[in-house]
Parts: sequence; structure tokens; C-alpha cells
Amino acid sequence: MSKSKPTILVVNDDGITAPGIKALIEAMNDIGRVVVVAPDSPQSGMGHAITIGKPLRFDKVDIYEGIEMYKCSGTPVDCVKLAVNLVFKGKKPDLCVSGINHGLNNSINVLYSGTMSAAVEGAIEGIPSIGYSLDDYTLQADFKPCIKYVKQIAQQVLKHGLPTATLLNVNFPVASPLKGIKICRQANAKWAEEFDERMDPHKRPYYWLTGVFQLNDQGEDTDVWALENGYVSVVPVQFDMTAHHAIPVLNSWKF
Repeated sequence: MSKSKPTILVVNDDGITAPGIKALIEAMNDIGRVVVVAPDSPQSGMGHAITIGKPLRFDKVDIYEGIEMYKCSGTPVDCVKLAVNLVFKGKKPDLCVSGINHGLNNSINVLYSGTMSAAVEGAIEGIPSIGYSLDDYTLQADFKPCIKYVKQIAQQVLKHGLPTATLLNVNFPVASPLKGIKICRQANAKWAEEFDERMDPHKRPYYWLTGVFQLNDQGEDTDVWALENGYVSVVPVQFDMTAHHAIPVLNSWKF
């Protein structure tokens, strides 16, 4: 790898032809040598799923001139695993960026997000990793206001690195102008879910998942607060899910 020009792996969960990944490719191409590995179809909400029960298709594609690109039939996490093993062959990239997702991945959404799980997989592999998301689900989403911050954050990570086993979850509001960056914690929230029951032509029920986002946190240091107030939220995320504060409690029990 060139020391003067970093190698950057670009992944996503919306699929290789999504407008969000095009914006991220263009932003990263100004910083380093870009290699893209992305799903061949949308994979939103896949979380950290991997494909183990069927073979994967992995093909080189020519979509954007001068960019090395591959499409994968699997999940976002599969894309990172294939990139590390087949494309880079153990010589890992300097940075892994995922997105730009169509829709927020703030608060509890980080657990369900294919975008963030791809970045988590990058971090598991020891690659400095960032997930980017914008609060706009439409194909007409305007990513231009995000690009300055996308580049700034990526350049800071390349310059300083990240703490061990840590990655960044970056979310953008639809605000004009953006007020700047806030380093935040993940807000305490959840989805109050319902299943809308309908009937198919054969009179068999089927279900659509619906829900309402419930915020149980009024702190002004959260990602939800930052986004609601026009700031870019940056949350450091770890994949060690140990509840360290609970260990002394459990050690006090009599087994």
C-alpha cells in the first residue's frame, strides 16, 4: 500500500448503485485510493448477519470510472469479510467507511443497522472504521452538505487512528446550514413495535412491521439531541458488549 495515499474500503447496506455510496466514493476518492465492495441489492436492517447456509457470488463491476469495485450477493458484513480475504489478501486497508446510509442510525438503531455492522466488522478486523448516515430515506437525498464533514472525520481518523476496538457512528440531520460536530453518547430509546396484519388472496394472514420511536432520554449530550438541533452527531462505538458495571453485582451472588 502507498504510504502517501491511503487505501480506503467503501461499503454500504443500501446496495452498490445507491446514491449514498456514490457520494461516499466521490468524497473518499479525494483522500485516497478507493476500493468498493457492496451488496448487489439493498440489505437494510440486516445487522451483523453473515451468510453461512448458501454460497456467495462475488463479481468485479465497472460502474464508476477509475474505481475498483465489486458486488456481493451477501450481507454488508459478508462484503467486509470478502474484501479482507479476497481483495486485500491480508494487507488491510488504512480505513473502512460505510454508507452514506439513506436514513438515520442513531440511538438503538445502531444494533439493527447493516451500515454500522459493516463498519463494526471493519473494526473487528483491526481497520479504523466509520459509519455515515443521513436522515433522508429517499433516492433524491441531498448528500452535498455532508461531504465536508465526511472528509474531515475520515482525515482525522487517518491522522490519529482510533482507540482499540472502537469505531465511529456518524449521523447527519437534514439541516441548513449544519451547525458543526457534536461528540455524543447513544441516546436511550427503543422502538415500540406493532405488526400490521393483512390477508393475502388465499385468506392467509401476513404481517408488516411498523413502530414508533420512543425516546426515554432528555440529555443534551445524546445523538438524538444533536441531530434535532442541527448538529452532526459522532458517537464512539465499541463491539465489546460486556456490561462491565454488572460484573461486581454478579460476583456478589452466591452460586
